[in-house]
Amino acid sequence: MDLVWSDEFDTAGPIDTTKWSFVVGDGCPNLCGWGNNELQYYSDGLAKNSRIEEGKLIIEAIKESSGNSDYTSAKIVSKGNGDWKYGRLEISAKLPSGVGTWPAIWMLPTDETKYGSWPKFGEIDIMEHVGYNQDSIFGTIHTDAYNHLKGTQKEGSVEIKTAETEFHEYVIDWNEDRIQWFVDNKMYHEFKNEKKTVSEWPFDQSFYLILNIAVGGSWGGRQGVDDGIWPQRMEVDYVRVYQMN
Repeated sequence: MDLVWSDEFDTAGPIDTTKWSFVVGDGCPNLCGWGNNELQYYSDGLAKNSRIEEGKLIIEAIKESSGNSDYTSAKIVSKGNGDWKYGRLEISAKLPSGVGTWPAIWMLPTDETKYGSWPKFGEIDIMEHVGYNQDSIFGTIHTDAYNHLKGTQKEGSVEIKTAETEFHEYVIDWNEDRIQWFVDNKMYHEFKNEKKTVSEWPFDQSFYLILNIAVGGSWGGRQGVDDGIWPQRMEVDYVRVYQMN
């Protein structure tokens, strides 16, 4: 496989906007709380919420008011700058700590109209973590047939006791037949293409990468939010994307 896209975060300062852009706001008025009752406002490139320092991307959630939210954070996307159909994505990251944190490394389709609205168009969650369940890492897909609204999502998990204190490599290997999830080269989940319809497999199109920390929400806030833990950060050492030559 060939390296086709990467960010090593070697240059201190703001995020490289030739590779990333920002999602801004709280989702209102159409999707307040981003559809999950989340509590953060995503800022637009403010250094306090997103920056590169000491060779790492920092995404930082802070307890402070912005708009109608009591927290600020950052959500960066590769859409339009990094979009891929199939490949191996490797992200080395150290996660935030504490009840109420909900960091994610995930993917959505570049064309969100091709198969209809979420979850019909598909979602690939490379890594999700919730602070009240600190030793577990989750990898999941959502489609029209398989999603958490129906309780049919296809999900795997693995125990990583040092996710919040050490860097680990979170990986998907995605081709036309299946998606596999790895942590530190150990596969823990697989979703196979059942060769049925787009309701089961909308993953035949380009997707882009998303990095963010949410606060609270329907999953991350299931046991509340500890107001004494902030600020919290996710650090990313590198993002690397490989595809077959």
